Amino acid sequence: MSVTVRSATEQDVPLIAGFIRELAAYERLAREVVMTEADLRLTLFGEQRYAEVLIAEQEREPLGFALFFHTYSTFLGRPGLYLEDLFVRPEQRGRGVGLKLLAQLAGLAQERGCGRLEWSVLNWNDSAIGFYDKLGARPRSGWTVYRLTGEALQELAARA
Repeated sequence: MSVTVRSATEQDVPLIAGFIRELAAYERLAREVVMTEADLRLTLFGEQRYAEVLIAEQEREPLGFALFFHTYSTFLGRPGLYLEDLFVRPEQRGRGVGLKLLAQLAGLAQERGCGRLEWSVLNWNDSAIGFYDKLGARPRSGWTVYRLTGEALQELAARA
């Protein structure tokens, strides 16, 4: 049977939450997951939808997922897609599931007039880096990702 990719529905929230937890465990970041199914329901399927999810399946068995959202490039004057999470269950890796998810995302990017598809990868994830290199993706040198969270975010917001 072939792998199919579909857009997630609200009924998939428990599955998406499970995938996120599996990804966090793989990335050695499980302790950082504070998301709840209620959070996902609100932010993915509520009045304001902040991200979208694709689910890869084979005979209705979930194999992996991709969670993404729109960005904007002022230099291109066009939107982009940012892939926040890509995860394929370990026993399904090497079977084209990740490729199918990324190909679907690339198609969506083209359909939506996006100028680019971007994502981040952990420096130690050699198998993912090798996979991305084979697709023709290239790392962006000269850029460092910054992040404000928790107390630092609150303190800066208080200065507004």
